[in-house]
Amino acid sequence: MVALEYPPEKRFQRFVGLDAEDFVYPEDRGRDYTIIEISMFEGRSEQAKRALIAELFARVEAATGIAPHSVEITITETPQVNWGIRGLNAADLSLGYRVEV
Repeated sequence: MVALEYPPEKRFQRFVGLDAEDFVYPEDRGRDYTIIEISMFEGRSEQAKRALIAELFARVEAATGIAPHSVEITITETPQVNWGIRGLNAADLSLGYRVEV
């Protein structure tokens, strides 16, 4: 994402598909209702997070036609010490990118 100055090779997605009968959504949003949950290290500025949310609304609409009204975005931040990556605690890793943007 441009807003976070995040390297393309460090982006990972997980999609959870639901059968139509299991998909519950607000009446005013419709069947294209989409929730985006972002889990990341803490340290990004409020400005960077606002830019990320705006970028996602625009990209989702451009790529899929889903109106921003039908998209919900949440960001959850945790300290690097709460992550285990590649067999190490993330606080002990050299990430190769900046978290404080």
